[in-house]
Amino acid sequence: MNARTILWTISSSLAALGIAAAAVVTLNLRGEEPLPTAPETVASTPELVARGEYLARVGNCMACHTTQGGAAFAGGRGIETPFGVVHSSNLTPDKAHGIGQWSSAEFWRAMHHGRSRDGRLLYPAFPYPNYTQVTREDSDAIYAYLQSQPAVGEANRPHALRFPYSTQAALAVWRALFFAPGEPVVASLQTAEYNRGAYLVNGLGHCTACHTPRNALGATSDAQAFSGGLIPVQNWYAPALNAAAEAGVKEWPVQDVVALLKTGTAPHGSVMGPMAEVVFRSTQYLTDADARAMAVYLQDLPQHTVELPPATLPADSAMARGAKVYEQQCAQCHGDQGQGQPGAFPPLAGNRAVLLADTTNLVRVVLQGGYLPATAGNPRPHGMPPFRHVLSDEDVAAVATFVRNSWGNRASTVGAIEVYRAKERRGM
Repeated sequence: MNARTILWTISSSLAALGIAAAAVVTLNLRGEEPLPTAPETVASTPELVARGEYLARVGNCMACHTTQGGAAFAGGRGIETPFGVVHSSNLTPDKAHGIGQWSSAEFWRAMHHGRSRDGRLLYPAFPYPNYTQVTREDSDAIYAYLQSQPAVGEANRPHALRFPYSTQAALAVWRALFFAPGEPVVASLQTAEYNRGAYLVNGLGHCTACHTPRNALGATSDAQAFSGGLIPVQNWYAPALNAAAEAGVKEWPVQDVVALLKTGTAPHGSVMGPMAEVVFRSTQYLTDADARAMAVYLQDLPQHTVELPPATLPADSAMARGAKVYEQQCAQCHGDQGQGQPGAFPPLAGNRAVLLADTTNLVRVVLQGGYLPATAGNPRPHGMPPFRHVLSDEDVAAVATFVRNSWGNRASTVGAIEVYRAKERRGM
């Protein structure tokens, strides 16, 4: 290779890099408007603060921005991701560490564009890919509410992300590929109730953040929205909301969907794991009108058929072992025929959560136990104790296989290796 060829190759490579860099910068600036030059604040009123409090609950802001036993909204909670740990920021009006010096326009830019007050790009562990659909009016109300809270001088903890994910350059590339600022989508042929539900589910409720599969870089796809996904690091499966075989509610009476959102339990199912926390901290506080609007929207989702793997006939030995474990540990609550006890313990016969192709949740519940959220509509829920210190991996696999293949149930078997992996993932 002569010098001219080498020079041409280097020049072409640098030009390509320059074009790519310019494209990344351009894509990261799309939709942004200059911040107001004059100081700008929201005129706070008791009504606006109360509205902001409600909206902050709908968005479940406190769950991430409050450590266990810590001051509300003071940040510092570690959010584990496949790329390292992101620590939530201080949202109190402290001027040194919180948002005390932020204007409502700067707060809106964080919500809508995922950009901090100083212009830094924010990590999407803060779900701005969903919050970008929140209106400016609602953003201002949340801002007014947060500014009304006690200031807490809690310094923000640095993130603990691996290289190169810790760099702004890598984040800029991610945003160029997977993020564009949006706005509420109003379906002209739908009712106001449907559009309100769409706004809550897709925006502040950020339901797709869990109920949609993520690619290797942690991004969701609109084409796969609501089709279910394994929650990274937490290792709970958020079932599909658009499939009757998983967590679809199209055929439910609308009042049962409302009950599930507001109490955590309904005649057709109940919530556990991460969704129990969502109901406890967020959806139980929905107004009846907003809960109904969300139900109407979720029932109207285009439905998909889940392709289940062929169920092989379980070995007689596994069924016998599982039957023995079930009789000793489970039948007292769930019944000899898996019928459950209405208002107390869910039936296992025909239970969608039991029959999911992904057995993660079933194994996790047997190992860790499961507890419904305490809500105003169900203040003293029943729970299931953990069995990880009582049952061996083989016993857990056997009883899971038994309940998936008894009383008319038919699903794939569960192996001890699946139980071991579930324990390994969570350090049990």
